[in-house]
Amino acid sequence: MKEYLKKNGIRMGIVVFAVALLIGLGRVARSDEISLFQNVTGIVRAPLQKVLGSVVNWMDTMYGFIFEYDSLVAENESLRTQLADAQESARDGIEASEENVRLRRLLNLREAHADYVLESSKIVLWSSSNWASAFTISKGASSGIEFGDPVITEYGAVVGQVTEVGETWATVSTLIDVDMSLGAYVGSSGSSGMVIGEFGFMREKLAKLTFLADGAQIFMGDEVLTSGSGGAFPAGLIIGTITNVQTEEGGQIEYGVVQPQVDLDSLVQVFIIKDFEVVE
Repeated sequence: MKEYLKKNGIRMGIVVFAVALLIGLGRVARSDEISLFQNVTGIVRAPLQKVLGSVVNWMDTMYGFIFEYDSLVAENESLRTQLADAQESARDGIEASEENVRLRRLLNLREAHADYVLESSKIVLWSSSNWASAFTISKGASSGIEFGDPVITEYGAVVGQVTEVGETWATVSTLIDVDMSLGAYVGSSGSSGMVIGEFGFMREKLAKLTFLADGAQIFMGDEVLTSGSGGAFPAGLIIGTITNVQTEEGGQIEYGVVQPQVDLDSLVQVFIIKDFEVVE
């Protein structure tokens, strides 16, 4: 309102002057001393009254507009606040529902693998490097997490492995990372091999099944599981599915293209296996 008066002060001054002039002319006109002057004031007064009436109506309209505008601004701000609160409540509800689903699946995993000592953790930061597939979790050595610990989802799918540990944080390299490798076998045939990360596959969020035993046969759609060889991972965890079978350039050696079971883009929480029973 102050800004409005500042911009329109001159106009309002003219209106006030016109009102004063009309009042003065009116007083003079009521006296019968000078009839000529009375005629002149009658001629001048009529258009001025019209102008003054228009100005007064305009000011009434502007006042109503300004008052209504302020009310609309306040109402709009209130609605924005209510909408933000509703959206936050909806997000909290969705997160709580997803958390319940993860906990139920984790309960099933614990029942199936009573030997697993698990630690849950949230993902706090993904690596920004184009040459690695890794993320940081919110727990570390103070929670009993160690270098080399396997990392899985709540339904037992392989995510990766702990490759760096701090006191309250740790880095997890995913199974498609270029430095990752883990013993594997193909569920349908039992053929053993290694699932490794390669840069070309990593960019497509895929991994490579290679170093297959002589005579091994693999097919599209075969499920790939951890073999437990080397003792880094428990046996029987789900790695993924073979989506393509190819031959190395210039040779007869076959390898499989593996689509990980885990959807890395949707991960928000993981489970670290701090200890498990190694089956000889």
